[in-house]
This record gives sequence, C-alpha cells and structure tokens, in this order.
Amino acid sequence: MFALDNRTLRRQGVVILDGLTLRINAGERVALLGASGAGKSTLLSLLREQHADDIAWCPQHAALVPALSVFHNIYMGALSRHGHLYNLCNLAWPLRPERHAIAALCATLGLTDKLYTSVDRLSGGQAQRTALGRALYMHKNTLLADEPVSSIDEHQARQLLDIALSQHDTAVVALHDQQLALDCFDRIIGLRNGRVLLDQPTAQLSLADLQPLYPAA
Repeated sequence: MFALDNRTLRRQGVVILDGLTLRINAGERVALLGASGAGKSTLLSLLREQHADDIAWCPQHAALVPALSVFHNIYMGALSRHGHLYNLCNLAWPLRPERHAIAALCATLGLTDKLYTSVDRLSGGQAQRTALGRALYMHKNTLLADEPVSSIDEHQARQLLDIALSQHDTAVVALHDQQLALDCFDRIIGLRNGRVLLDQPTAQLSLADLQPLYPAA
C-alpha cells in the first residue's frame, strides 16, 4: 500500500530522511516511534502524498478553525463527500442527519457537552479529540495520524486509539508513548536521525528494545 525506496530528503542542507526504504501493507497497524526530530512527521507526510484522497489525516498540530465550533470542525472531515450547497447548509445551519451523526461521534470522544463550543475555548486535550473526530468523520479505510493523543491522559488515550483503530483497516500513527505502541499496534517502525533503526512486530518487542531509539540528551 505504501512504499518508499531509498528515499533521502534534505531541507536547507540538513538530512531529514536518509536512504529510507520500507513497505507498509494494507491491513497493518503501524506505530512510528523515535525522539523529536527523528523524521516521524516527515515520513507521515510522504506516505500521505501517495494516497492523499484515500487517507484520514490527523496532524500533530490540530489545524482546527478556532472560531468555529466542535461540530463544524468535525464536519469538515465530510466536505469531500458532499456537494457545495449541502456543505454550505451544514456550515450555516446544521442538518439533522449530520447533527445526530456528529453528536454520536462526540459522545464516543467525550465531547458531548462541547458540541457547539468554539474550539478556541477548548483545552488542549479537547482540541486533540476534535481533530481526531474530524479524521474519523472522513470515513476512510486508512488513518495517518501524528501524535493524535499526546495531550490526553494515558487511560483515555488508550480508549481513543482503540476507537480510531477499530474504524480503519490500515493505520500508521506516530506516538510518543512507547507502551501504547506496544499495546495497540502490530508493528513498530523506529526512527533515529532519519533512518529506520527498528522494524519489527510488536509481539517480538519489549520496552527495553525501544530504548535505543531515544539517545540520552
């Protein structure tokens, strides 16, 4: 489904990805691990370019519209499914089917009481839930997500990841929580300095195996 062959990427003379080669097949649930600057976000961007129209995308920085409500930000995940007039109606005066569908999604995300609250009044964790809700509302088979639960406590993060993974056949998710990666995914790709340092099934890994991805400061 995704393929990179000896891909090197430089920005302003700095190597971001160095000779990266990998394959990710349909049906896999892959966690990307590595220290800040290892290349996880860049890798996700490259994967997204390969199937842009078929991907549910949840960026690291939520990219929400602050003045609009949770409802409207989540509804934006459905813009490509509908015509211009239908979208305008829902942005100006939400229609019943969309209200009910998004309310149900917000209930699973713990946002029921924030449905018509503007995003600029949300906490960081609530904004992150909204961004994840927008991705889920895209109704795609594949999820790419960059630190989608980094602002959410560990117990709730596990619940939200379970929800997100249950709704997608394939997922590639960058995480900072190593235990979540081991618990929720079937494969881990570990990056360090733009290179793949580790690529194994989670069943073969422990927390100790992941430590080389995080060099001492």
